Amino acid sequence: MKRSMEKHLTLREKILENIRDAIISGALKAGSRVSEPELAERYGISRTPIREAFRQLESEGYLTVIPRRGAVVSEFNQKDVEDFYAIKSILEGYAARRACEKLSPRDLDKLQVINNRLAELADLNDIKTFFKVHNDFHDLFIKASDNEKLRELIIGVVNRFQRLRLMSLSLPGRMMTSVREHEKIIEAFRNKDADLAEALVCKNAEYGGQVLMDGGIKPAGATTSLPVDI
Repeated sequence: MKRSMEKHLTLREKILENIRDAIISGALKAGSRVSEPELAERYGISRTPIREAFRQLESEGYLTVIPRRGAVVSEFNQKDVEDFYAIKSILEGYAARRACEKLSPRDLDKLQVINNRLAELADLNDIKTFFKVHNDFHDLFIKASDNEKLRELIIGVVNRFQRLRLMSLSLPGRMMTSVREHEKIIEAFRNKDADLAEALVCKNAEYGGQVLMDGGIKPAGATTSLPVDI
């Protein structure tokens, strides 16, 4: 039973990872249909873990599940990008302001360790690990803001638009730019400069949206079924 559950989880995670990769790489275009029966047949499993994976991908902004049509790759336009990063900028900027007086020396050292790791990952061009560790950086100071409702709001918003954030960080030079911006943010925290910390975090979020609008968000491609090996 335990081995069966582990296999189920592994397959589900593999499906999640492969669909995410196909969407981020552009192999699956916006509006493309992702076939539940085809995936179930390909992996030799029931449709239940496929549906679970689809629900998670929908919550992260990768897929839209349409009744009687199935799952299609979600479409984002520049207005979606502007709206998301505007909200992210305001919420995280406020969190940075509140955190400025609350971050301990140990917290600041942790932020520096995380950012050093991000620099290494940027050099390796390891976008997947970078994305996970990048989340740790932001979550540390958001937690330090000591406002659980604020943290819940931020988590809810950023989880819904994971795809946009990953697309932004995937653009050439973006990871190292993020590392440099984090260094400025850490310095502002060390100096207890709440105004500067808020401004830098807001700027960091706004820049993420701007690089997408300058080159990351493209017109939707032709609608297709599942044409790639995922």
